[in-house]
Amino acid sequence: MEIKVYFKEFAIILLAAAIIALAYIFPERNSSLLLYIFLSLFIIILINTFAKKIFAYHLETDVTLSFWSTYHYWFTKRSHFKKPLTMAWLPLIASLITMGKLIWMPIIEFDVAPRPERISRRHGLYRYTEVTEWHVALIAAAGIFATIIFGVIGYFAGLETFAKLSIFYAAWSIVPLGRLDGSKVFFGSRNLWLTLLIALAVSLIWGLSVI
Repeated sequence: MEIKVYFKEFAIILLAAAIIALAYIFPERNSSLLLYIFLSLFIIILINTFAKKIFAYHLETDVTLSFWSTYHYWFTKRSHFKKPLTMAWLPLIASLITMGKLIWMPIIEFDVAPRPERISRRHGLYRYTEVTEWHVALIAAAGIFATIIFGVIGYFAGLETFAKLSIFYAAWSIVPLGRLDGSKVFFGSRNLWLTLLIALAVSLIWGLSVI
């Protein structure tokens, strides 16, 4: 069962990297650039995912990935689709409409579930089996922090494009929309979200000045 889950998540990461890479190079259509961008994004998303899973493991929880989907097309309760609409193709649509000027990157969401060993424990005022919004925010933030850190490492290693993509991916990851990472951090802890925003602002200013 776990092998099937890992294979599915690996496929999601591969497809997400391919979709964002295609959107990123549009309308240049440079095949050599496409391969480099794809590999960079694959590694970036993989790092982001591993950081979440490692942090979740220390909280005795499991993280599972899926493509971002939405039920609502407006703000009212009745304004929703009968079935969830996948947003996996949003980067391609946004890039096509804007002729490559807007590259939407966050198309993967995650869910958190407690591991069996949490059953008989307590944590503060909550049952330890309960996964609070704070826990979920910490897991999402771990992925974003890891993306920023490896982006800085990539820059000093001479991988400027990788560094640029890492910072941009981290910046998109804090957008508080739907079930994306940014929403999980924002609604779990405003202070943590603000800290990430400041860290990303500094990273973006630094990145744009050196890349």
